Amino acid sequence: MTAGPFGALREQLTDAAATFAGSADALAGILAGIVDDVDRALGERLEIFPVCHHSPASALAMVRRLRHKQPKVIYLELCEDLQPLLGELRNCRLPVAVQAFASELDGFPAEWGPLSVVAPVTEASAEYQAIAYALETPGVELVLVDRSTDHVFQWSPRGDAGAGTDVPADTSPEAAGGEAGEQAALHGDAVGVEIGDLRPRFAELEAYLLHHGKVRHWSEWWDQYVERPLADADHDTYRQVMVLIGSLFRRLRPAGSDRTDRDEDRERYMWTRMREHLAASGADPADCLYVCGAFHAASRVEQFGLDSPAPDFAITPRTGTRWRYGLIPSSHSAIEAQFGLAPGSVSIAAANWTRAVGRSGLTPYRLDGQRGGKGGRGRRRAALPVAAPAGPVADRLTGFLAAPPALDGLDEAELRGWCVDIVRLARRNGYLASTADAIAVFETSILLAGLRNRARPTPYDFADAAVTCIEKDVVPGRRDVRRLCEILLGGDRIGQVGYDALPPLARDVLDRLQPLGLDLEKRTIQRALLDLHATPALAGCSDLLWMLRHLLPADAVRPIMGERRLGHRSIQESWDLALGRHQRALIELGYEGVTVEQVLEQRLRRSVRGPDATAAGALAAVEDAIRLLDSPRLVDELGTRAVELLSTERTVDDAPEVLRRIRRLLAHHRATAPTLPAWCEAFVTTGYAHYCTLLPTAFVEEETGVRQVGAMLGFLFSMESLALSLGCDRSQLELAVAQSHPESPAKVALLWAARHQLGLLPLAELRQRCADLLGNPLVVPAFPRYLSGFVHALEPVPGLAPFVVETMSTAFARLPDPVLLPWLPTLITTLREHGPELVPLLVREAARTFPGTLPELDAWVPPWLGPPAGPAPAARPNAPTGQVHALLTAHPVAVDAVAGLLGCDGGWSGPVDAPAGSAAATLLLAHPDTVEAVSVLLGG
Repeated sequence: MTAGPFGALREQLTDAAATFAGSADALAGILAGIVDDVDRALGERLEIFPVCHHSPASALAMVRRLRHKQPKVIYLELCEDLQPLLGELRNCRLPVAVQAFASELDGFPAEWGPLSVVAPVTEASAEYQAIAYALETPGVELVLVDRSTDHVFQWSPRGDAGAGTDVPADTSPEAAGGEAGEQAALHGDAVGVEIGDLRPRFAELEAYLLHHGKVRHWSEWWDQYVERPLADADHDTYRQVMVLIGSLFRRLRPAGSDRTDRDEDRERYMWTRMREHLAASGADPADCLYVCGAFHAASRVEQFGLDSPAPDFAITPRTGTRWRYGLIPSSHSAIEAQFGLAPGSVSIAAANWTRAVGRSGLTPYRLDGQRGGKGGRGRRRAALPVAAPAGPVADRLTGFLAAPPALDGLDEAELRGWCVDIVRLARRNGYLASTADAIAVFETSILLAGLRNRARPTPYDFADAAVTCIEKDVVPGRRDVRRLCEILLGGDRIGQVGYDALPPLARDVLDRLQPLGLDLEKRTIQRALLDLHATPALAGCSDLLWMLRHLLPADAVRPIMGERRLGHRSIQESWDLALGRHQRALIELGYEGVTVEQVLEQRLRRSVRGPDATAAGALAAVEDAIRLLDSPRLVDELGTRAVELLSTERTVDDAPEVLRRIRRLLAHHRATAPTLPAWCEAFVTTGYAHYCTLLPTAFVEEETGVRQVGAMLGFLFSMESLALSLGCDRSQLELAVAQSHPESPAKVALLWAARHQLGLLPLAELRQRCADLLGNPLVVPAFPRYLSGFVHALEPVPGLAPFVVETMSTAFARLPDPVLLPWLPTLITTLREHGPELVPLLVREAARTFPGTLPELDAWVPPWLGPPAGPAPAARPNAPTGQVHALLTAHPVAVDAVAGLLGCDGGWSGPVDAPAGSAAATLLLAHPDTVEAVSVLLGG
């Protein structure tokens, strides 16, 4: 087949395939096929303009073609539902990303949520030039024809946790590393929609190209062999070469891949949308321009072309997922990380774009009012002149492929400036660089370019030379030399979304924080000082900042001084604010609601309604609602949900957290309200019955730790009086303890403590059991675990603190050194692992028990080893004496009140010779155990 303008080229390639491959089958089919693809694409009535994503050569070719053709309709390969956002680009500083976001899914797996799709836009891209031209030129219509964001995920493999990523990439700060890590994560885990993905999906081909091109990565190969040759090419040459490359990569892609099926469906989708628009608008195809990736320009689907007889592609309806749209800041490093480009490649492309615009004299199109960047604006035209009709397609490929590479002479002034600037920048960052290093970088750059068959050193050659000559064996600062080269050659430009393009919530946040007097759109960290006592009007700013602290990343709003807890608000606060750095998080917050209060309320509700919600999490949500929103209605709703979650839990893993939070909430309500809320009472009664039911099982289960069992007993004993007053039965707790038969030493100690608290195990018997344990050589190695159980028993039975100190002291006194020394590390690690928050109670008790000075220590006798109290004087055998009596007689009013409550009769007399029938004497005689305990505390 030799017909058509490319017949000679097709025949030449077929002969070459037969000569080099020894067969005219496979290779000849590929080479002839790519020529057929070029012929087919260029022969279409609707002009196809192939592009590569963020390519300066594509952008330059686009500017030239727009100024010559001046189309009236531009079809752009971009998600069709993103079109309303494009006008907001004029309020932003590029690069930014157009985003679609969904947190409430309907029709997609729940584990995919939240869904996010971004399409980055830079000034050095063909798509931005097309957008700017269409929006700034009267009478021009811009139509997005690619599948919607909903279809992006509809066409994703259901087994893929990545939810349809077009380009897989690790955008975590850890993966990016260094200073650029934060900027590389600007897109988060969003799916990137890329226009013109020209990268071979054939690993062997890419490795072959990199090896023979003497380059390290694909971005460098593309810059050397495609970008630079096409930068000054005419329109026909540019189109034919780009379609040729797209066809080559398409035909070499492994057959049968899911990605190929999705790409072909996208092409069917786009051609269907363009046909529908042409039929509805009546536009002349000669006045239209179809901008798409070069890969899609070489499409072979049956719907390709306006004259195709194939039926339109059946487009499925969207799911019920509600999508929200907006603009988020982007950066060069974020684009590189998301689309798998080499670090610094987008910055180098931006620098090449700036130089190419200055060299060519072209005036690129820019949106009116665009912030930042360089270059002229697209001129408004009152009427569009009619472009000359396109002539027949001529073969430009043969000449381009056969011509030797253009020799671009060495620009010594430019290279010399780079070398001087990199040395200056390196010295500022701690490197011991000098003029000799600048000379070495200059000569090494030329040497590397020569080794790589380049007439002129590229930025990649310069960066490699700088690393070789300046960076030795250590990096003195945060930035290495390669990072410094990226900064020198253009830097990691970071975009910003303007105020007018922000969602209502983000604008509301900035407006409400205006009293702080800070420019919160800056990317620097700013310090805000709030004196709420001197300036009460700042209280609203304080409330908003605490809510943002809960909703945004930790370093976006960070308190330096002040706190907000139940029942407490600081009168002075200090904050470090970095809202400009976390603009993306603030914008995505605006997708969830109109105000911060609404978003916080929705999140608190979702946290207690989710499948993994727990009672502890619900109590935490209650605390947040009280601290941040002060909404009694929401607090009651969340508290009621906490009761429901507690009653349905089958494990006690969160018992310590539940106990800690409910104690704090009960104390808060008792201090701020005359009565407890109904949900608090229901939580106590439900928890009392719930933990009584699970207690026997928790004692014997190996999966349940001693800390959890101690927290359960703490809940039961500390809430017992309130639970009994609300109608609970104490016999339920007694039965639960009686049915518990643990085997673990720590849990056995906990059970003994619980029985002691219930009055079933006197202190003397408990002391004897511990003495028996210490006297048994077989049990001594396990005694630290018994002590761990006693330490956890301080939670439900804090009165055991003296006994625990006594037991530990007795163990230290009785055990010999060969047993004690190996035993101490086990004791320390056990206490550190299982009861770190309870050890301070033991320390305070020991401080009260042991003497404070060395002289006192010589004559000190432990209270548990002291002689028992002697008999009372014969004259008054029943009259209490000593410090207890003196203490009570010094407070007659309190003694009479307590005696009256306990039903003790008798009048009051003097403090020393009180008769046996006095109220104080009667009270003391009626409660001998209390007298003994108080006497021990007083040292009597």
